[in-house]
Amino acid sequence: MAGLIADETIERIRERVDIVELISSYLPLKRSGGNYQGLCPFHGEKTPSFNVNPARQIFHCFGCGVGGNSVSFVMKMEGLSFPDAVRRLGSRVGIVVEEEAPTAEQTQRREAVIRLLRIMEAAATAYERVLLKEEAGARGRDYLKERGYASETAKLFHLGYAPEQSDFLCKELEAAGVEMRDAEELGLVRSGTSRPGRYDLLRNRLIFPIQDERGRIVAFGGRALGDAQPKYLNSPESLLYHKGQILYGLFQAKEAMRRSSEAIIVEGYFDLLALHRAGLTHTVAPCGTALTTEQARLIKRFASRVFLLFDQDSAGQKANQRAMEIFLAEGISPLLVTLDAGDDPDSYLRKQGAEAMRERLAAAQPALELFIDATLKACGESIEGRARGAERVLPLIKLLPSEMERNLYLKALAQRTGIDEQLLMRGRKSDAGSEARLKARPPQLPALPRSRERLPGSERVEKAQDLILHLFVQGRIDKSLIERDGLETLFPDPERQKIVQAALAFSVKGEHIDTTRLLDQLSDGAQSILAGILLKEDRGVEVDLAEQTYDDCRRTLLKDALQRRSRELTECVRRAELAGDLAGAAAFQEEQIQLNRQLKSGKIF
Repeated sequence: MAGLIADETIERIRERVDIVELISSYLPLKRSGGNYQGLCPFHGEKTPSFNVNPARQIFHCFGCGVGGNSVSFVMKMEGLSFPDAVRRLGSRVGIVVEEEAPTAEQTQRREAVIRLLRIMEAAATAYERVLLKEEAGARGRDYLKERGYASETAKLFHLGYAPEQSDFLCKELEAAGVEMRDAEELGLVRSGTSRPGRYDLLRNRLIFPIQDERGRIVAFGGRALGDAQPKYLNSPESLLYHKGQILYGLFQAKEAMRRSSEAIIVEGYFDLLALHRAGLTHTVAPCGTALTTEQARLIKRFASRVFLLFDQDSAGQKANQRAMEIFLAEGISPLLVTLDAGDDPDSYLRKQGAEAMRERLAAAQPALELFIDATLKACGESIEGRARGAERVLPLIKLLPSEMERNLYLKALAQRTGIDEQLLMRGRKSDAGSEARLKARPPQLPALPRSRERLPGSERVEKAQDLILHLFVQGRIDKSLIERDGLETLFPDPERQKIVQAALAFSVKGEHIDTTRLLDQLSDGAQSILAGILLKEDRGVEVDLAEQTYDDCRRTLLKDALQRRSRELTECVRRAELAGDLAGAAAFQEEQIQLNRQLKSGKIF
């Protein structure tokens, strides 16, 4: 099952969809051998590197690395979820996507969602009517006018006004026949403890309806126009609203985000309105909370280039770092936009204008670059300080999606800290820390490093991993070989590990693995890797030589692990001697001698 769509329906749609015809409806393709080529729609390029393979029904761009099947293509192009992409393809090939009969619990939940959405719509209509048409909304209109916002902005975002009357919304909802217990559940009204009856949560506030990706109103934010505290008050979480999964303004911004493949992230409602007014309509904001992984993944569906435009105070700096870490973990290297001290996006635009903001965006620097500068400066120039600084930034460098970026950052870090570049490239933190760590004897043969940076000889190692993976998904080798030797030994790259883990789940001896179904199980990064492996020139390995080929690849991976461990031990010896730990240095030297003897003898099992 995928949601409530039957697997059989998904298979029928896949069989009817021709990926070449599908992608040709979005961009021109030309035949090139057994593939079709075109300019990649997911990054700017002048020479076609985007390939579509009709035999396997997959696509892959050798420029930016994106890849997948027909469903994932529609998901990326249209910013759709998996079920919605399947429905879109189903309508394209004339297959009605019917959902399986829901359970009683699912039916009850769905009915509750519909009921609650109607209440939110009724509340939003009442607030908007007051702001735009009634005398009670004059204060809200005046406030927006003072800040330079016309009625068009108010209508686009369905802004409203909650009058000072304590039971305004209560009366509106009662007149509409709303069950007031539902209104309480949504946080729109509350039952009095020190006063009789119910009263409105939001009073004398400018109202910002919070819409989900589909444009449905699921919550409200209210900005106090008097002295009331807090200044901003948001709806509590409910069946409709989970603040860590919603982005304010996404419904209005998603088309501009998809067209530009860019997103600007700001902190507040007025920051977002200001950027939209300036023509920067690809702007969204978290809903009163720090950016979450779920929100970053939502942004990633529409954009691959992200600008962080938070306030310039200490809270904004913390938000920048948190957002940077989340985006890096999701394969996006965000850019940091800096403004003048004391400014936020709204105030900067009012003083400097839209063109100045565009210049600031054009001058944005990689957030990681600025973080490294600040971290190394804070840690100081001592040996311990430089090591500590390197330890803090290495995990983030390893998350960078671009191999070239990773290499450049590691070279720069090596120059600034004086730490051997090879040690940094291996990313082994276990020997870069305190004296106590130096004294601990390391394992004899660790698994290959799990980082994705390119190491000396890594092209050979990467090819060995890919050849094993290719043989496995083609049914040329049995899964028992992989289970015997271990995923971490054979597949040091985490994304390749995930591919094999998913493939192992439904592999049958001697049969090809259904790579189309396999692609659906994978993350974007793993999809791209597998599509690239499958689209490369087919491996000409004789059937009876498949296991020999596997063993050759396995030996390549083990030999590389030994070589890197030997190089690592040279640095371990040096650091142990600097720390005055002669016994530790001797232990490292002994291990290195044994490893070098093993490498020289060629006895790698």
